[in-house]
Amino acid sequence: CDQEMKRTITEESVLFASVIKWIMLASCTGVIVGLASAAFLGILSWATAHAENFAYTIFFLPLAFFVSSLLTTHVAPDARGHGTEKVIEAIHKHDSIIPAAVVPVKLLATVITLAAGGSAGKEGPCAQIGAGLASLFARLLSFNESDRRKLVICGISAGFATVFGTPIAGAIFGVEVLIVGTLLYDVLLPSFVAGVTAYQVSSYFGVPYIHSDVTLSGLSEVLLLKVIFAAILFGFVSVLLIQGMQLGHKLFGRLRMWPPLKAAGAGCVLALLALIFGRQYLGLGVPTISACLGGQGVSWPVPFLKIVFTSITLNGGGSGGIVTPIFFIGSTTGALVAPLFRADTATMAAMGFVCLLAGAANTPIAASIMAVEMFGPAIGPYAAVGCVVAYLITGHRSVYPSQLLAIRKSSSLDVQMGAEMNQVRTSYRQKGTTPAGRFAALVRRAAAKWRKPGQ
Repeated sequence: CDQEMKRTITEESVLFASVIKWIMLASCTGVIVGLASAAFLGILSWATAHAENFAYTIFFLPLAFFVSSLLTTHVAPDARGHGTEKVIEAIHKHDSIIPAAVVPVKLLATVITLAAGGSAGKEGPCAQIGAGLASLFARLLSFNESDRRKLVICGISAGFATVFGTPIAGAIFGVEVLIVGTLLYDVLLPSFVAGVTAYQVSSYFGVPYIHSDVTLSGLSEVLLLKVIFAAILFGFVSVLLIQGMQLGHKLFGRLRMWPPLKAAGAGCVLALLALIFGRQYLGLGVPTISACLGGQGVSWPVPFLKIVFTSITLNGGGSGGIVTPIFFIGSTTGALVAPLFRADTATMAAMGFVCLLAGAANTPIAASIMAVEMFGPAIGPYAAVGCVVAYLITGHRSVYPSQLLAIRKSSSLDVQMGAEMNQVRTSYRQKGTTPAGRFAALVRRAAAKWRKPGQ
């Protein structure tokens, strides 16, 4: 009995010390990341506001992409691309070590890209800046790899929370985005503390957020069915986005030239496309997102053109995030399909906003919580179902190629567990012996018969 009591006291003492330790460390990380994010977002807002005063800003896109690529190629290569992906790669492959040079380079390259009109987001830079500062903080304290990893994940959560004003969704995003199908419970407490702290700090410095309540009266089975079918479409659009990003990566990868020169060419292409299709696809696209969330419709090419603009920007040499373009594509897709389902445009835009994030990033839980934080509790049940449906329909692919796979999305598919998402190959499991397998076989036979001439 005495031995059991001693073990209990020892266990509780260790747990108490651990909780206090991580609350303090996560709070410090949240303050650091909150200050850095507020500074970054303030500089970005100032730069984009001044750039909008010039009618010919888009003609500076080649120069902006050239400078951005020059910085990321020769000063901090890890600052290239859309931020969060590089942090995931650092956690899985580089012992959570992020070079200190990434922080200023990512900030500067992103501001240059977005001010000139590059189609990218601001959450990736905040996540990477936050993770980079957390990694530096951990190294200064001589933490081991395990504790450094936890602190870097706190940096991701804090950075995400400060961008969209969603502290709980930001915390969950940090522990959900690394491994598909797994929540990192050992980092849950510090992620929550870091996310909430960073959000409070950024709010104190006046960082603005887009929050708008969606008005719904009770739970409607009819609306839930409409959301399910719309979420299937959102899942397919997620696939198009991922394939578009992969195609852009392959095409630009085949161009054998100095990266900054390649980036300047990408800037020329983007400027030409903006002259042809309009400027609403450039930059963050916040006015279009706000219009859709306000109930305004869009024409059918809008979300698909945004995929093209974003792929060229992030694969061609620009710097920024991918989530804000995901919100643009999701909200415009929702506004586009709303008349098809005879649903409220604002409601469907909000559903597309979060469902596309759930599918493209494989983060259905974070996306569901974000819906409640951004659009009010009434949308919660619909968002939860819609996000999971979009997540499943998207399949075993992601806008973050370095994510690791820990779950198969259907028992009828064979996939390699533990593989990076860009290396996952699926095949039918027990072909024809499960309901899903029999249905797939039936569809293939029908398609083959339809293709035969004369039938």
